[in-house]
Amino acid sequence: MLHRAIATVAEPHSWQDYVVPQQWEAFTADDHAVWDLLFVRQVDLLGTRVVTSFLDGIDLLRLSRPGVPDLGELNAILTPRTAWRTVAVTGLVPDDIFFAMLAARVFPVGNFIRKRAELDYLEEPDCFHDLFGHIPMLADHDFAGMAEHIGRLGEAAIAAGQGERAARLYWHSVEFGLACEGEALKILGAGLASSFGEAHFSLESEAVERLPFSVERAVATDYKHDAFQPRYLVSRSLEATIAEVMALTPERLLTI
Repeated sequence: MLHRAIATVAEPHSWQDYVVPQQWEAFTADDHAVWDLLFVRQVDLLGTRVVTSFLDGIDLLRLSRPGVPDLGELNAILTPRTAWRTVAVTGLVPDDIFFAMLAARVFPVGNFIRKRAELDYLEEPDCFHDLFGHIPMLADHDFAGMAEHIGRLGEAAIAAGQGERAARLYWHSVEFGLACEGEALKILGAGLASSFGEAHFSLESEAVERLPFSVERAVATDYKHDAFQPRYLVSRSLEATIAEVMALTPERLLTI
């Protein structure tokens, strides 16, 4: 996925080739216990520091139930609501495949969970990052539409050999975006919502830049995929982020 690497050459596969069974029954009792520990810890950490749609999504999708979510049960709620569905993958997928999945309203979820020794950091995001960080927002109709649109933008950008433009847009909105909600600064991005260390850092550290979000700035702003970010882009609101991204055409993305 995009927050780990940028693929510059499209591979001759369809996204369906990367889908595997979740094998939910293979998760051990300790795997389920790790999910429960991560979930409770992150919910307590976030409190109300995340946009309301995220908290609504957790409730709507019943993610607070004990244990690693079963994707079939999750899809039974998510798909009728926003036409998105989750599928299991074994690990990273190339960016062309990832964007194609988003364009089809399909979100890839790692079929593994971190070990207790890796609670705070692991190189390859697991099902906790994917499910806790991303899926609650896909229960929001408008955000769900934006995520699909970014997938289509990504397909066009990769076809033109400029996939990094869409990757940066995705990063500074879906993964590590911040947004105002009323008078409060809130977490929007999944990478922040699922991170124990960076959630508060992004909101409170005096060592980072917080710049106004625009699609032009997002497309032009580099990022780090292996460390806390040196800067975050802040939208006027979740709705403003969605509106601005939805107004972006592939042609304009390629000429910003």
